Amino acid sequence: MNKHFLLAFMLLAIASVANAQTAKGGIDSRMLQQIEKGYEDTPANKAIRNAIGSNDISALVVNQDNQRAMDTNFTIRVKSKGITNQASSGRCWLFTGLNVMRAKAIDKYDMPAFEFSQNYSFFYDQLEKANLFLQGVIDTHKQSMDDKMVQWLFQHPLSDGGTFCGVADLVKKYGLVPKDVMPDTYSSTHTSSMRSLISQKLKEYGLKLRDEAAKGVKPADLETEKTAMLSTVYRMLVLNLGIPPKEFDFVRKDSEGKPVATEHHTPMSFYEKYGDMSLLSDYVMLMNDPTREYYKTYEIDFDRHTYDGQNWVYVNLPIDEIKEMAIASLKDNTMMYFSCDVGKFQDSKRGLLDVNNFDYGSLMGTTFGMDKKQRIQTFASASTHAMTLTAVDLDKDGKPVKWMVENSWGLDRGFNGFLIMTDEWFNEYMFRLVVESRYVPEKVKGLMKQTPIKLPAWDPMFAEEE
Repeated sequence: MNKHFLLAFMLLAIASVANAQTAKGGIDSRMLQQIEKGYEDTPANKAIRNAIGSNDISALVVNQDNQRAMDTNFTIRVKSKGITNQASSGRCWLFTGLNVMRAKAIDKYDMPAFEFSQNYSFFYDQLEKANLFLQGVIDTHKQSMDDKMVQWLFQHPLSDGGTFCGVADLVKKYGLVPKDVMPDTYSSTHTSSMRSLISQKLKEYGLKLRDEAAKGVKPADLETEKTAMLSTVYRMLVLNLGIPPKEFDFVRKDSEGKPVATEHHTPMSFYEKYGDMSLLSDYVMLMNDPTREYYKTYEIDFDRHTYDGQNWVYVNLPIDEIKEMAIASLKDNTMMYFSCDVGKFQDSKRGLLDVNNFDYGSLMGTTFGMDKKQRIQTFASASTHAMTLTAVDLDKDGKPVKWMVENSWGLDRGFNGFLIMTDEWFNEYMFRLVVESRYVPEKVKGLMKQTPIKLPAWDPMFAEEE
């Protein structure tokens, strides 16, 4: 009697569990039958399945109706000399900021193709970010390891990505040197191994600082400990990137490559003569983020490169108002720091960014209908790469048709090192623009006087350009 009762009870329990799983949203057999109706084994679907099974999807979705020859003429274009190459690193933000400044130096001093040393600035970027992390750990030592900010710090101890704020703060603090004074090394162009090793060491140090702070170690002693930790980081950076110069000689040449003058400089004196001090001190950062209220100023917490530097503070504006400022700057022969979601609808062979490049819907038999706001909200799109906005093509009514950016992926990538984007693509995937204040209307400058709305470090718009 007891055995039969026990068996019945077990069967009832199993049935209850199965029903509970279904009630909680599981897929039961009846639901599966309905789901399976989504695919019909027609000859057309079988042909598509065979094609996808043997090919890269990206090759199958090329829109043949959009393969006509590109119009590469632009009504307004700022000239530059030489395409840079960040190689296998996330330093696009740095290349972009320095490219904006070098264009002015080349024009002012009639120089040939010329580059500032990205490696020099990157060295101090990594050192400053290491300090930013360690000091952040000290500042949050009273919070538990489960705290969101503490977790974020240990998830992001060091990166090679960044924003324009980092360029401004680093250059004003450490100056500039020519590329041939501190050229790239393998580790500066292939940053992953170095970054991984230093990040691991920083996490170890971060735990040690938290432990010492919990034991009541005085702030001054923590500062001493942090300095010793940074000495180890400095040594690791020197081994990978070289020793940053304190002074050097620079032979300036004219556009034909003939020597004009030999000058002795420190990094700061070189910055004062060849850098663009007005750009780094008098600019406005703009954003087009439809998930946030327009005509408001925002600040992203801990979105900076140096502890004593500035967070990314920006004015959020409709796209058309940003375009007006961009056009005004280009008309005045001034490039800009520009960032976007570069991976979307990019025809890398032609160097064309166009929402009509690929037809995913026809291949998959569905639609992909999220707008820009929805893509940001769902983390489907964000600012991923910085480049230098250098040209715009206007129609007879003065409206933009297409844009062009100088990239930092080398001469062989894209359209001779550039990328061309349609105005429609610009609307959907452009996010950030840095404009000198002289091209900014007074009403927008007034918005910068607002107390910024502070957003957390893990906000979707935090994503660093790489």
